[in-house]
Amino acid sequence: MQVRPVSIGSLVEQLADRVVAEWPQGRVRVAVDGADAAEPGALADALADPLRVRGRPAVRVRAGDFLRPASTRLEFGRTNPESYYQGWLDEAGLRREVLDPAGPGGSGRVVTRLWDAVIDRAAREPYRELPGNAVVIVDGPLLLGAGLPFDLTVHLELSQAALLRRTAGADRWTLPALERYRDEVGPAGFADVVVRLDDPRRPALVLT
Repeated sequence: MQVRPVSIGSLVEQLADRVVAEWPQGRVRVAVDGADAAEPGALADALADPLRVRGRPAVRVRAGDFLRPASTRLEFGRTNPESYYQGWLDEAGLRREVLDPAGPGGSGRVVTRLWDAVIDRAAREPYRELPGNAVVIVDGPLLLGAGLPFDLTVHLELSQAALLRRTAGADRWTLPALERYRDEVGPAGFADVVVRLDDPRRPALVLT
């Protein structure tokens, strides 16, 4: 295994080049997987413009907009690591409303926000038609290993010390779930792209 320093700017350019090279036609589904402390949404946002410059419309989706209702998600309390690990993300909804329609043979009609967790109600966002060459970028924690159909997977890796250091105090109850994900699922072992982010100012690509 080798580790190569890379800037965020260079990283998103490389990712955009890879998408265009490997999928010159058709829609592409990209996962940017990482704990909240790794800020996967920031990398996903940064990837959108390089894709558009290359003629590929980018559509952003946050896993946080596909959470289950509070009655299900918080059944065992607001700070239950087991529930966070297995029961927060509405994987079926994300697949039904985004990933399957965006995939080969899919309808191309997607909803990018399904549930508003703040008010605990359906987001009521209308369906939108994806261009035939759109790139859908989904970000969030715990996205890999459950069979969600992504074409390109990016995992943002944090060491245990960095995860502890960078996780906000109010969110530290999620640490057992994130550590379980690392140990049981092992996303760093199979993601297409692994980025080590112990120091957000000095990201590095992990090469195998």
